[in-house]
Amino acid sequence: MTPTTPSIAEVHGELTAPGQVFEMDHLTIRGVPTRVWKHAPPSLRAVLEISRGHGEVDFLVYEDERWSYERHFRTVAHLANLLRDEVGVEKGDRVAIAMRNFPEWSVAFWAATAIGAIAVPLNAWWTGAELAYGLSDSASVVMFCDGERLDRLADELPEITTLQTVVAIRDDRSDPPGGARHFDDVLGTVPADAEPPDVGLDPEDDATIFYTSGTTGFPKGVLGTHRNICTNLMSLGFGAARAARRAPAAGSDASTGPSAPSARNVHLLSVPFFHATGCHSVLVANLAAGNTIVLMHKWDAGRALELIEREGVTNFGGVPAMVWQVIEHPDFDRRDLSSLRGVGYGGAPAAPELVRKIEKLFPGRHPTNGYGLTETSSVTTLNSGIDYQQHPDSVGVPVPICDVEVVGPEGEMLPTGDIGELWIKGPNVVKGYFGKPEATAESFSDGWLHSGDLGRIDADGFVYLVDRAKDLLIRGGENISSVEVEAALFEHEVVTDAAVIGIPHPVLGEEVGAVVHTAPGTSVTEDELRRHVADRLAAFKVPTRIWFYDEALPRNPAGKILKRDLKAQLLDT
Repeated sequence: MTPTTPSIAEVHGELTAPGQVFEMDHLTIRGVPTRVWKHAPPSLRAVLEISRGHGEVDFLVYEDERWSYERHFRTVAHLANLLRDEVGVEKGDRVAIAMRNFPEWSVAFWAATAIGAIAVPLNAWWTGAELAYGLSDSASVVMFCDGERLDRLADELPEITTLQTVVAIRDDRSDPPGGARHFDDVLGTVPADAEPPDVGLDPEDDATIFYTSGTTGFPKGVLGTHRNICTNLMSLGFGAARAARRAPAAGSDASTGPSAPSARNVHLLSVPFFHATGCHSVLVANLAAGNTIVLMHKWDAGRALELIEREGVTNFGGVPAMVWQVIEHPDFDRRDLSSLRGVGYGGAPAAPELVRKIEKLFPGRHPTNGYGLTETSSVTTLNSGIDYQQHPDSVGVPVPICDVEVVGPEGEMLPTGDIGELWIKGPNVVKGYFGKPEATAESFSDGWLHSGDLGRIDADGFVYLVDRAKDLLIRGGENISSVEVEAALFEHEVVTDAAVIGIPHPVLGEEVGAVVHTAPGTSVTEDELRRHVADRLAAFKVPTRIWFYDEALPRNPAGKILKRDLKAQLLDT
């Protein structure tokens, strides 16, 4: 660290001082004393109102379509009036969205939340039965649905008694199934002076239900408020300001917020809107800032490179595996990527080798990562700039409105450096699970979320993810972190994706297994990879079996590798 670089504590003090954009206040929320961003927008409706000031700037780009901020605002405002006055949607009603990342996804989301309804983004990868579960569990009264999802749901719709209106998106059939009405027919002509209806909204009003990834059991609907999602907007702005202020020889004015003037960014969206990252941290944040979001029909690394060049993309990311796929793609050196200013990722652990790779390929452009869950409305910690360079294996330090503690098996707070479950408290932590009081009581207590993630915090406040508690391998009584072994595998030059799984053993309980995906046109043997890991980790952590996977490893929409599916496929269990 250079002498001109202020400490993290100093930067936090400067940025949160009275009168600054990131000034904090103290409130009691649901009986819990809580630090909040004093100047956070009070609701998503307020964020929407901010967006109109960006006028004819491109907001959404999809294929050859371009939606300006003005067009988006007017369409949202008109649909909001229709939902309230013609469809009969009332404050607190649930409005489901089940579709690809089409521009209409954003229109439906903002229209619902602007009138106090609760937006329910459903996982577009789900089967018909799973989609029907989400609709019934949330008791949604309206659904916006593209043709693919509508076909999956055709046999299920008659059984969903709460659903009153289905709106079909980009469905060319004259008579879509399930009595669905075409979006264009519902919308009609959008008035040039359209304004959303005047509905009183409070920061603690319910705004969203996002479903957990559901790797075990039925998914749970995570009930978030307007304060939750608007907190995340401010936290992202704070992270950028902190990184700028911590940069060597940084200027003294880094107090930028979501409404402060800044260079406009073009963000390539590679994750679904129905995930907290795609909605909270991309859709909401970029709309507030006046940036452009470039949408993809589906993820494809080659297409991503093409769009970066065509649209002058300044920021892209996703889960770490997506970044690997882009930088390892055969077209990487053939595309003009000079517009890129930032590469960010989250949703899954990132190997330190990825940091080194990005800094080599993009000199002067440092990667960013962070940590959060659907239950924390995305961001809890952020790591970027000089901090990421110095702590590449960390997910960063918490934003000032969040508390993060490491907790032992009896609920005791553990000392610095010890490994335990990460508990999180702050205005970003949601109310709980919709309609599931028992599950809520298991995961939330006195304002704290019990994350289920194992981690540690060092003396400087940097958080390190060790593993998901359920993914910890135990070999002969020795705990083995999947993340640690995966990070070692990632350091091999040809490995672009890796997952560690437990192999049942009659004596040791488990042995270490690994599944890897390598860069196109490269090869490596199982023995070579084992020696590679053995050079870095203790012998008991070296995989006894390595499978080579020809395709990208299977992931859920949150970016987490489906290890249970891999084990079932590879071990016949």
